[in-house]
Amino acid sequence: MNDSFKAVTALLPEPVREEIADITRGGRSEITEIRLRAGQTSSYRVCMRGTQIEKMAAGRVLCDKELINECINKFINYSYYAYEDEMKNGYITLSGGHRVGICGHIVTENGRVHLMRNISSINIRQAREVIGIAAGLAGKITTPEGRIESTLIVSPPRCGKTTLVRDLVRTLSERGYIIGVCDERSEIAGMRDGVPSFDIGANTDVMDACPKASGMLMLLRSMGPDVIVTDEIGKAEDIEAIESVLLAGVSIIATIHGAGRRDIAESRVAELVEKGIFRNIVFLSNRPRIGSIKQIVHINEGRMRRAYD
Repeated sequence: MNDSFKAVTALLPEPVREEIADITRGGRSEITEIRLRAGQTSSYRVCMRGTQIEKMAAGRVLCDKELINECINKFINYSYYAYEDEMKNGYITLSGGHRVGICGHIVTENGRVHLMRNISSINIRQAREVIGIAAGLAGKITTPEGRIESTLIVSPPRCGKTTLVRDLVRTLSERGYIIGVCDERSEIAGMRDGVPSFDIGANTDVMDACPKASGMLMLLRSMGPDVIVTDEIGKAEDIEAIESVLLAGVSIIATIHGAGRRDIAESRVAELVEKGIFRNIVFLSNRPRIGSIKQIVHINEGRMRRAYD
């Protein structure tokens, strides 16, 4: 458990802190996720030290609405309006890039989410930084002439997608490329008060908490990047923005949720693949460890060709 996540757990109610201390005593295991649900006992995702093996551990603390509210109030420093926009999207990003997912009663206005009331469960996830994890990938998506090829990273949940992308940004930045990050959910850089929580390299500019389509175009117009990096594309406006970026001669590195080629074919991203916009597709897996590259496929004239396993 890194220091910034320890600071997050220090805000939790005493019974939960005591339970965390019991689970992590002796340093044999690390908590990567804390789930608190009203009317249920606490639960934890635990990773054994020296391995990538994770398992769920049942806690003993019976959570109620008051405990959930106490956690949320501590996380937002009792300033609901400062975090209102984030909470409407179902999460809060804390210092250190750690994410608190939130569920509750949604109030809509004109068909859009207006606010969230009666929060019923929270999921506190530790953000990880693994320096060097993307070193090999960076070389495989760079041409002999030094140009970064547009690349799509495909990953099921909990396969280290954001951790890999974060280190890929750092690696390319340190190699001298100007990187623009459109970080709509504040996950890649973990920006707090204009400062990144992670090492993303000295040549990286971040458009934080900005819708992807708008953020990519803003970076293109204002920062002169060699490559724009963004997470979880899929909306029609994302596709249009990516095409505009590529027409300007800037490469794209983006991610989508999925497990294989069928998931790509059934998504809006399929048209970009068919046009040959993405030159590489990287498939991730959690075996033998989280963040493992299962396969890299090269795209030539809209056709997929296996390049690396």
